[in-house]
Amino acid sequence: MSAPLLHIDRLAIAFGHGEQQTRVVNDLSLQVEAGQTLALVGESGSGKSVTALSILRLLPTPPASYPEGEIYFHGTPLLHAPEQELRGIRGNRIAMIFQEPMVSLNPLHTVEKQLYEVLSLHRGMRKEAARAEIIENLARVGIRNPGQRLNDFPHQLSGGERQRVMIAMALLTRPELLIADEPTTALDVSVQAQILQLLKELQRELNMGMLFITHNLNIVRRLADEVAVMRRGQCVERNNNQQLFSAPQHAYTRLLLDSEPSGDPIPLDESQPPLLQVENLQVAFPIRRGVLRRTVGHHFGVKGLSFSLRAGESLGLVGESGSGKSTTGLALLRLIHSSGSIVFDGQPLHGWNHRQMLPLRRRIQVVFQDPNSSLNPRLSVLQIIEEGLRVHHPALSAAEREAKVIAAMQEVGLDGETRHRYPSEFSGGQRQRIAIARALILQPELIVLDEPTSSLDRSVQAQILGLLKSLQEKHRLAYVFISHDLQVVRSLCHQVVVLRQGEVVEQGLCRQVFAHPESDYTRQLLTLA
Repeated sequence: MSAPLLHIDRLAIAFGHGEQQTRVVNDLSLQVEAGQTLALVGESGSGKSVTALSILRLLPTPPASYPEGEIYFHGTPLLHAPEQELRGIRGNRIAMIFQEPMVSLNPLHTVEKQLYEVLSLHRGMRKEAARAEIIENLARVGIRNPGQRLNDFPHQLSGGERQRVMIAMALLTRPELLIADEPTTALDVSVQAQILQLLKELQRELNMGMLFITHNLNIVRRLADEVAVMRRGQCVERNNNQQLFSAPQHAYTRLLLDSEPSGDPIPLDESQPPLLQVENLQVAFPIRRGVLRRTVGHHFGVKGLSFSLRAGESLGLVGESGSGKSTTGLALLRLIHSSGSIVFDGQPLHGWNHRQMLPLRRRIQVVFQDPNSSLNPRLSVLQIIEEGLRVHHPALSAAEREAKVIAAMQEVGLDGETRHRYPSEFSGGQRQRIAIARALILQPELIVLDEPTSSLDRSVQAQILGLLKSLQEKHRLAYVFISHDLQVVRSLCHQVVVLRQGEVVEQGLCRQVFAHPESDYTRQLLTLA
């Protein structure tokens, strides 16, 4: 029999030195055959991503080491292969879609330059020939008007658009094995379905194997041939897709399957006056052309959005990537220029400068979509979470701040003993919980939550949703909740606004919109959820 495409044999991965060495993966054995998809699922910090990075030897050694086991690609061992041999495999025969596109994409280079680099390095293509293929691949992954986006930089793209660029980049080389680490986390359900269909088509066309890392069990059901469940660095269960979902054997697998978002929003006191009132909100971005970069028009990121939000109420903003959800959040926070009316607790905010807004920053907090780019890598978790206390509560002592940080970390499911570590020492889901703790510690009245559960596994997601609900009920918090996960929106939100290309497609009470959608686009989103 021929060797499997990928064979991980009794692998152990450790961090640290000597007696301080900690094993994060232990005795892991997996196989991926050509044309097969193996889904790797489990809680944040279970070892999924470090396993994926180890296949291409992308972990720094030290501090990472491999005390036991081996990884084989077509029977060739990779853990001790020469660097020159690995360079011929990385990005060419084995491609990887990374979890955090804002970190993986070079902020100084345009989309075209970064994709052309792949074609030039691995396929020796010239720029003019490569441009057509780049445009075609961007269109296949759902980038609208791809020819006009070639000169965009990563910061000019939405989170979902950046993720689609990363997927296009990985698929340019037509690899034998694709490692996809949470590739659809930042994508709305319509684009998610499109990407999954594209991956299936390419898999059939190329007989490509896939190692698909995700916490979204709906995707696993639709995509995977086999499923491996990891917990605390070990594979606790592995089975074919149908058998694992119909008859899970391990208690942790059953816990994951029972952790789908459910329940209703907390009861709303409708006698409360509006806390936030928004009328005809518009955000326009200038379109610049020519050597002098003159403004020749405007692109509307948000157009004509109006709503009212009470204390203790949640508003869900849903829609495809680039529809204006995150732009709306930034406008509400007065972090980008907008027109229209924003009134918070009776105070009109338009025209306010930075100094005027500063006292309100404690009352209006935000959890950004990408925790890795919003957390300062040079600060410890303690310093990150206590930063707001230093600004808004300068009279607190260091010991008092530290005690509040520990309490906030425990509320979001983090060990307070890890407060002296740095963001790079945490998984993607753990970093998101750090960002949530940073927002909660000031006990704000309004929180803008931009995809706060997108990088969390289902069990932790259920914990965070429960936490958000309990805090909302206790402190009468108002939430503007930006998400593409309609199950989460249904569980948390009282109102919902469906956006598409910056315009409101549908708006109303969440239960009514979900039960009786009026627009075809809303019905499409609900069908795919």
